[in-house]
Amino acid sequence: MKLRLSLAALAGLFLLTACPDKKNVETADTPVEAPLPKAPVFNADSAYAFTAKQVAFGPRVPNTKAHQACGDYLVARFKGWGLKVKEQPFQAMTFDGTMLRARNIIAQYQPQAARRVAIFAHWDTRPWADADPNKKNAPLDGASDGASGVAVALEMARILAAQPDSLAPAVGVDFILFDAEDWGHDSGTQQNLKNQLEGAGDSWCLGSQYWAKNLVPAGYKAEYGVLFDMVGARGAKFSREELSRNSARQALDKIWNTAARLGYTDYFLFQDSPGITDDHVYTNQAGIPTVDIIDHLPNNPNQYFPNYHHATTDNMDVIDRKTLKAVGQTVTQVLYLN
Repeated sequence: MKLRLSLAALAGLFLLTACPDKKNVETADTPVEAPLPKAPVFNADSAYAFTAKQVAFGPRVPNTKAHQACGDYLVARFKGWGLKVKEQPFQAMTFDGTMLRARNIIAQYQPQAARRVAIFAHWDTRPWADADPNKKNAPLDGASDGASGVAVALEMARILAAQPDSLAPAVGVDFILFDAEDWGHDSGTQQNLKNQLEGAGDSWCLGSQYWAKNLVPAGYKAEYGVLFDMVGARGAKFSREELSRNSARQALDKIWNTAARLGYTDYFLFQDSPGITDDHVYTNQAGIPTVDIIDHLPNNPNQYFPNYHHATTDNMDVIDRKTLKAVGQTVTQVLYLN
């Protein structure tokens, strides 16, 4: 997954920026922030259960029965809540020459709304735990890396679908789950394997690459997008990633400022981080200004990702309801700011 850091970002790695000043004493000149509009309560227990359900299928590796079954489950969940669902089947060649049978899943809430926001996540798991110090060829659960982002999207869809028209947000929301994101070549852990796609394209994010070239719905446009990637682990830290800052600054500021107002600054850090290759690269190329919310180690210049990343320890033991709540409640609230 997404291991390319931009050279420009590395030159100024982890630049700490200051939060806006918060004065203890208001003066006549101090503007008073309007209260946040009422938004549905994001249920962390439900999101945790959605994470566990995906993990229970087994590793969601394309071309496997577990992958097929989980995809069918996700489609059924969205349809059961009354969302308009489309599947986008595709085939893609991986860096090791494997032909994948994959599908992106698109579920639309309030499809009639002209103004739209996209929520992105990937629902597949990496075939091997190549970053694991002891079990490099073992399968992995992908509890945070994959399942948690999908779970937050599912819970947002569930609670939005339950709202009466009078309490619906002023935007339609498209939940777009990408497949075949995580079968990429890692030059750090797979030096012994030839990348057959080198020079021919990116070996990561195959589903979002396909979607960006074949938009579903056709001609799709959204005011902004939010990518959930690794958003369920205990103690997760989310910084302002470089491409997100450059391409979707307005949405990024809205998310981080809302998180601060909700009391989630332990998770959403007012700190900049290097750019990485993730699905948001391709959604931005498709014209959707997209913010990547992704767990990483904010002050470690030698290691970007947490130890569970692409390891067998990425299981339900790392998942924390508090992290799911922080992400889900923040982005749900942001929908109501439009």
